[in-house]
Amino acid sequence: MRLMLEQADDIVVVGEAADGVIAIRQTAALRPDVVLMDIRMPHTNGITATRAITEAGTAEVLILTTFDLDDYLFGALRAGAAGFLLKSVEPSVLIDAVRRVASGDGFLAPEVTRRLLTAFVAATPAPPVVTAAPALAELTERERDVLAALGRGLSNADLAAALAISEATAKTHVSRVLGKLGCTSRVQAAILAKEAGMA
Repeated sequence: MRLMLEQADDIVVVGEAADGVIAIRQTAALRPDVVLMDIRMPHTNGITATRAITEAGTAEVLILTTFDLDDYLFGALRAGAAGFLLKSVEPSVLIDAVRRVASGDGFLAPEVTRRLLTAFVAATPAPPVVTAAPALAELTERERDVLAALGRGLSNADLAAALAISEATAKTHVSRVLGKLGCTSRVQAAILAKEAGMA
């Protein structure tokens, strides 16, 4: 992975971790923009480590796994991961995903995106919608448009073009929507939008 990432001039690998405990500790100490996280690791698994990192707000987490539609992956997304890739990914796609997550976008492996969202929505009980319902009512009309766009998987650049606003304004709107809804990632917001029938 390190060799793949170091092909890009704008990506620097600042640390490596053999397990989730070290990953949490290294993230707090090194403050990377993005953490590539495996699901199965000794001591503390990737789901627990992802939750700790995203709740602390120390970095974005991109899951890199061999599991495409199992409970471990769903748990990681619920824990706040910004997206996931399969370990069979081509170097160029891995680099693109890291750049996108670092810029505030989410990223899902193209091979499984549709199946993942369908399975996740089907497997998720009503509480996320119920919990978020009052917050949905607090969104402005523009913020509801932004949430619907997140539900359709639009990037910040696509969102800016669709709403005829600057990319910086799009990022601001996305941050406000995530904050109001209590979401730690665009993926969580996208799932909420789909469950609420907005996308």
